[in-house]
Amino acid sequence: MKAFLQSPVGVIEIEENDGYISSVRFVSEMPEVKAPLSNILNQAINQLEEYFSGERKIFDLPLKQAGTPFQEKSWDYLMTIPYGKTVSYKDEAIAIGSPKGCRAVGSANGKNNIAIIVPCHRVINEGKGLGGYAYGLDVKKYLLKFESQSIDATLFGPM
Repeated sequence: MKAFLQSPVGVIEIEENDGYISSVRFVSEMPEVKAPLSNILNQAINQLEEYFSGERKIFDLPLKQAGTPFQEKSWDYLMTIPYGKTVSYKDEAIAIGSPKGCRAVGSANGKNNIAIIVPCHRVINEGKGLGGYAYGLDVKKYLLKFESQSIDATLFGPM
């Protein structure tokens, strides 16, 4: 079952399988959805809307995506990166016990099917370059800037 959300950076398709969110990805257009949505899809839409309004920093959804043990370890690590923070591919490789595995980490992150919620956009090059992103660097840049501005607003209050 699928649901769609118009976000500030494009249309997001959210897929549920057997009570788990299995995919969150950007798609080119917003189709008409007529069927009623499951509770999990409604929760995902609500949480993503809260994220884009700056109200949500941590997602609380059942997630399931299939991958190799290395990919799953990489994706689990992504969930530990705090909102508004970034780490390098090297930092992630070291943290998951594969200090020479920067490229493998980049590849695993590129196969992450659950964008935003499993925040692979928070991983950048060691020299602070953006690195890659499955949905384009403009989307990655937007998400990183959005999160850092949201943190600044929380620290300093309304201007």
